[in-house]
Amino acid sequence: MTDTQTPLGEAARRPLLLGGLGAATAMTAAEPAAAQTAARPPATTTHAPRGNGTTGMVTTPDGAQIHYKDWGTGPVVTFSHGWPLNADAWDAQMLFLVRSGYRCVAVDRRGHGRSSQVSTRNDMDGYADDLAAVIDALNLRDATLVGHSTGGGEVARYIGRHGTRRVKKAVLVAAVPPIMLRTSANPEGLPMEVFDAIRAGVAGNRSQFYRELAVAFYGANRPDASVPQGTLDQFWLWSMQAGALNAYECVKAFSETDFSEDLRKFDVPTLVLHGEDDQIVPVRESARKSARLIRGATEIYYPGAPHGLTATHQDRFNADLLAFIRA
Repeated sequence: MTDTQTPLGEAARRPLLLGGLGAATAMTAAEPAAAQTAARPPATTTHAPRGNGTTGMVTTPDGAQIHYKDWGTGPVVTFSHGWPLNADAWDAQMLFLVRSGYRCVAVDRRGHGRSSQVSTRNDMDGYADDLAAVIDALNLRDATLVGHSTGGGEVARYIGRHGTRRVKKAVLVAAVPPIMLRTSANPEGLPMEVFDAIRAGVAGNRSQFYRELAVAFYGANRPDASVPQGTLDQFWLWSMQAGALNAYECVKAFSETDFSEDLRKFDVPTLVLHGEDDQIVPVRESARKSARLIRGATEIYYPGAPHGLTATHQDRFNADLLAFIRA
């Protein structure tokens, strides 16, 4: 797909019945990070003893339970997943890095996977603060933060709100920053109708919507594509584990949040990596713009690669990720 083609595939363009979900929620302006930190009690954590397979829950100051996986020992790499998936989407990368001598921590975003399906703070400030709660609870230091798609926005907002005191490097993979929505300040963005169609899909027959979205996500609709059915099936399985309300509200978070100021605060080595045939987050309006806002960013682009390149180009991506972490 070229940069000028409409993203998100046929599934996102089809008008689907909105069903019983109420009016769209509005994101509220968050108070400054310093004020929030001062006002909230610390997060608490429960987990099994450390080892190559630890899982646990961190209870955030607002009572949400955030599930994480903590594998291996060595330098720390954290993983933030795309919409509407969960931490399992990173299993191939985590297994690879654990075998290469790294400790890997992946988090289920609130409302996704095994984290609690709360009806509050389903926005980028909330997601970033949840990531911070896990990082603080596990006392992670000198971590490389890796975020795919919406997870890339989560990483950007984390750095914008919490700084890089615990961060060594950052990786944005097919990520949504700087901003996806078309606005007067971002005339190259996508029209609101695109995101309204996604919301309609979630509020209607979300099971069918996710099945159709998987095709564009992995580029299976391309003439030369060879995407295993199992890859498409696992996308559906992970997506259906997200709460309907949480997935619905996350659309506003990933599409309307402007990360420009967050990106300008990056002061650690950063890799921006994107597929040039991304039908979900078009590369020209995302990665290429983000790289101009991040001082000294390293850029890698995969010709012909889709949004879900961590699966379709797994070996190449794993090698590029490891090389950047080791550099």
